[in-house]
Amino acid sequence: MSIVLLFFSKSLASIMGWIGTFAYLIAYFLLSINKLKAEKKFYHLLNVVGGVGLTCNALSLNDYPNVIVNVVWAAIALGAILLIVLRKRN
Repeated sequence: MSIVLLFFSKSLASIMGWIGTFAYLIAYFLLSINKLKAEKKFYHLLNVVGGVGLTCNALSLNDYPNVIVNVVWAAIALGAILLIVLRKRN
């Protein structure tokens, strides 16, 4: 399968995987160039989107190590969002 065909695949799992990939890359890039801070909900929201998207893709491929790492990654991001919200309330 060519990389072009892989990139333009119409399957939902593949589309979710690409969305997740770009969300992770955008989050890391913006953090690296100091345009986004780890204390902001948006950074963690991008990581949740990345984790969910790549989990969907990994499940469709029966790639369970990637399922685990992306579920945990998204859970950590959700936990960070919760902490940010709780800190703002206090």
